[in-house]
Amino acid sequence: MAHTPQAKYRKNYQSPSHTIMDLELIFDLFDTNTTVTAVSHVKQQKESNQLVLDGENLELKSLKVNGIEWQDFQLLETGLSLSSLPQEFELEIVTLINPEANTALEGLYKSGGAFCTQCEAEGFRRITYFLDRPDVLAKYTTTVIADKKDYPFLLSNGNRIEHGDLAEGRHWVKWQDPHPKPAYLFALVAGDFDVLRDQYKTKSGRDVALEIFVDKGNLDRASHAMTSLINAMKWDEERFDLEYDLDIYMIVAVDFFNMGAMENKGLNIFNSKFVLANEKTATDTDYLGIEAVIGHEYFHNWTGNRVTCRDWFQLSLKEGLTVFRDQEFSSDLGSRAVNRINNVRIIRGPQFAEDASPMSHPIRPDKVIEMNNFYTLTVYEKGSEVIRMMHTLLGETNFQKGMKLYFERHDGTAATCEDFVAAVEDASGVDLTQFRLWYSQSGTPIVSVSTEYDAQQKTYALTVEQTTEPTHEQKEKAALHIPFDVELYTAHGDVIELQCNGKRISNVLNVTQAKQTFVFENVPEKPIPSLLREFSAPVKLEYDYSDDELIFLMVNARNEFARWDAGQMLLAKYIRSNVFGVQSGKAADLPESVVDAFRGVLLSEALEPAFIAEMLSLPSHNEVSGWYKRVDVDAIATVLKAMKVQLANALQDELNAVYHSLRQTAYSIEHSAIGERALRNTCLAYLAYTDQGNDLLLAQYHSASNMTDTIAAMSAANSAQLMCRQALMDDYSNKWKHDGLVMDKWFALQGTNPAPSVLDTIQQTMKHEAFSLKNPNRTRSLIGSFLSANPVHFHAKSGEGYRFAGQILRELNDSNPQVASRLIDPLLKFRLYDEARQAMMKSELESLKSMENLARDLFEKVTKALES
Repeated sequence: MAHTPQAKYRKNYQSPSHTIMDLELIFDLFDTNTTVTAVSHVKQQKESNQLVLDGENLELKSLKVNGIEWQDFQLLETGLSLSSLPQEFELEIVTLINPEANTALEGLYKSGGAFCTQCEAEGFRRITYFLDRPDVLAKYTTTVIADKKDYPFLLSNGNRIEHGDLAEGRHWVKWQDPHPKPAYLFALVAGDFDVLRDQYKTKSGRDVALEIFVDKGNLDRASHAMTSLINAMKWDEERFDLEYDLDIYMIVAVDFFNMGAMENKGLNIFNSKFVLANEKTATDTDYLGIEAVIGHEYFHNWTGNRVTCRDWFQLSLKEGLTVFRDQEFSSDLGSRAVNRINNVRIIRGPQFAEDASPMSHPIRPDKVIEMNNFYTLTVYEKGSEVIRMMHTLLGETNFQKGMKLYFERHDGTAATCEDFVAAVEDASGVDLTQFRLWYSQSGTPIVSVSTEYDAQQKTYALTVEQTTEPTHEQKEKAALHIPFDVELYTAHGDVIELQCNGKRISNVLNVTQAKQTFVFENVPEKPIPSLLREFSAPVKLEYDYSDDELIFLMVNARNEFARWDAGQMLLAKYIRSNVFGVQSGKAADLPESVVDAFRGVLLSEALEPAFIAEMLSLPSHNEVSGWYKRVDVDAIATVLKAMKVQLANALQDELNAVYHSLRQTAYSIEHSAIGERALRNTCLAYLAYTDQGNDLLLAQYHSASNMTDTIAAMSAANSAQLMCRQALMDDYSNKWKHDGLVMDKWFALQGTNPAPSVLDTIQQTMKHEAFSLKNPNRTRSLIGSFLSANPVHFHAKSGEGYRFAGQILRELNDSNPQVASRLIDPLLKFRLYDEARQAMMKSELESLKSMENLARDLFEKVTKALES
């Protein structure tokens, strides 16, 4: 590298020397030489001899202060330094940029035939020299100029106030955003689109125009996104009393995008994956994902835009809170139990793995080299769990009081995580002093529980011990405030009321000490405890349940999540014991009592089909890997497959009966219909391992009227390596090779193919006409699925998986380091594997580290892994 990137520390935060109150931007758009004129109203805030502006990959054309050419400046490697300035002045900067050459997809770039922007976290500095930090809030007026034929739609933030035509077939549109915002929320789009229009009347009676822009020919795939947007606007008014604040709300779907979507004020730019859907092209998972992401970006209008972050260390202030809000939105509209299960799967799988990796960090990091690296599951998903714990401790009423006080205090400002906690604390009267440690402490707490029943005294003592193992940059750990949700049952399934000191107490226990005992009175018999209900804290639970107790909870727990969790714990017991057995040369096996428990779940008429599908799903390979200090990839894969085969054959008749009983004649995205398809296709995934699997899958594929059933058949054929797999894959490719977004599902199946020749297949697939390494969606689907979801072959003993990863990462380092940084994570965990694998993985990391031009995104992760 030319120089070693330097870390920034949260403790060193200083407010800016100057602020920018108003910014007028003029974009004269051309593919390779766009001119950007930026006129800022700048005011000095504290004593300073210099104004240092951020800038990257810019050509400076002119610089004026109060209309006069300014000579007292210096171009820096990271920006521009101006000296001898007045205290308040107008700054005009003209820069030249090349959108077509911007393969990093940060700042202004070309996506297909359209211009678009991505400025979070630090992309605005690729557009003009500016104070590119979230605590500088300005009012933006933006004029966009482009060829009228090629770019009839010229969009930016706020409300459209003027437009007109120019010579040589060009035209212009001026936008004005009345709400001050940081540069990362700026957006610009220019292109030729199909537009879906609707409107929404807010609760106060204002009409808001709604517009969704999609590539030509995709209008029939935008209606679900519009429905989701209207549902989100209505829900936010009803649940949080928050109303939209502009005259128009626009969404633009683009195919080249590093993220899922972006909440730019009034003009959300979306990865097309989270907008486009119809029954022929999208699965039920896609539909639900669109609903969640549309909701997430809309909810940012208040939790992220109206109140933004003071600095990027506070990212969870907006993201953790908004993920919590989108999870609640999805749960209120659909199945709360299924949504909670899916959220917890993410925490227990990849987020716990992140906590145990060299990149482990608190939800509010203390140190950062490349901010893009902290758009993580910890900041987002664990951040959401921290908000959920506050909601659990306070209850809905007090939590909403806290939200209202937060907006009263901080609307229109750049706030901190502490500001949010203080507002919630002040509004509710609940002391959150110790709870704040969740923001600063990294790692996953382990909560161990032991119990003792006194039959004479009718008391039940529950002892809770919490420990958090040292992490890479944080060796000392303190006791956290953990809300621990408990319910006790009699042998007949009756709930025992929790009593202490003669009074009824809440089911949510406040665990605040390293070791703490709770004694419950008037407990008539030795109870069966349901622990950590609803996953009331993001911790690993250790409790020595018997098989009978877990089977009891699967049937009798009042809380559906608790039923699912009991089933998962039962499976986990036998996965662990079978992994040990396989390592000792024994065959994997499940006792008949466990098989019968799952038979009872499958045939239950009391449970929703969507919930049964979740109950029958085994933990993922990645989640199981997280249980071990030293991961035996092959043993885990052997056990998971053996258990699936055993359940499939033992339950074949029942699976077959349920599968055929749930056949649908018409496609609907009602949640009940989605649930029925989920269970039917879960049955199919098991039946693929039986003697009838090949015929069943062929029949479903050829009769499928929707993408959900099509992909279910292909996925099952892929996992079970059936004879029909190649024919199905070829047929799908022939049908959809013109549509990259639909082909992403096919690419993902190629990446996760369990065949020994998968790497040859992937390298051939990279030549497919629909594939491009420059497109993040294609790359994540094919390469990302191999690296993160095909552990047996990524960790092949030959090391070929590691060498392939290194080759791809070196290529992406030059073109799109942000995508490379997302893909590298499986290599960083090299210390979890045997010595031979460690050596090969470490070799690839060292090879990357030695690159002269290693991007900051990769440098930070590689060095942390090698130092850990």
